[in-house]
Amino acid sequence: MTVNRIVRIVAGFFVMLSLALGVQGSPIFQNVNWLWFTLFVGFNLFQSGFTKFCPMDTILKKFGVKETCGS
Repeated sequence: MTVNRIVRIVAGFFVMLSLALGVQGSPIFQNVNWLWFTLFVGFNLFQSGFTKFCPMDTILKKFGVKETCGS
């Protein structure tokens, strides 16, 4: 797996989890304040599209995860 795919998978998982924890109709609802985490993840995805800076991207590269399929 590449860095880009892992970042997308983890971001998607965090969005779904925080929505499940923050929306009152969910069977695992905890508190509406979990929706702030959804906003945080969305903001990070948005800013990384412009700045190309993603903290998770940097961490994964330091752990030796491949950047592209060919490298």
